[in-house]
Amino acid sequence: MGEDHALTAVAAAFERRMAPAAAMGEDAEGIVRACQDMAERFRKGGKLLVFGNGGSVADAQHVAVEFAHPVIVGKPALPAISLTTDMALATGIAGTQGLDGIFAAQLRLLASPRDIALGLTADGRCGGVRDGLAAARELGLLTVALTGGREAPEAHHVLAARTGDPLIVKEVHVTMYHVLWELVHVFYELEAAR
Repeated sequence: MGEDHALTAVAAAFERRMAPAAAMGEDAEGIVRACQDMAERFRKGGKLLVFGNGGSVADAQHVAVEFAHPVIVGKPALPAISLTTDMALATGIAGTQGLDGIFAAQLRLLASPRDIALGLTADGRCGGVRDGLAAARELGLLTVALTGGREAPEAHHVLAARTGDPLIVKEVHVTMYHVLWELVHVFYELEAAR
């Protein structure tokens, strides 16, 4: 009985992940447009500013290092900064502006209109990510949101994991930002070859 239950649980765990993973393929057109726009910003000298809350803090750092220090030999490094790495700055801002202001304040200090703001939120409701993307739009940045759940922050490109399970959202986001990295390089290099 115990082994059958374990096998059923394993099968169910994989089954819960199949539809959200397949849905990324259905969203290919939107992902391609986001990557084309991001590549254009990089070609014009822009940088990527990435941020997220909770577990997405680590994802923001992962995205930044993927772009700034690509592990695939021959791929160009593209400028990227995670706004989640400077705790002194983040807590200083939070002390005067609240937690929801930590990314917006940093963007106002560090960003230029040619840049890209990428916000990650598993449920779409994080005030800090929403406010950061709003500030980025006001500053003229290209905005990209990786989200999940039923709510989505306003952005030029909203790439959503189609599941309400926050663990699976995070797994889909990892795949999604690796696809972003790969396709941004395809479009970046395509233009450079012309």
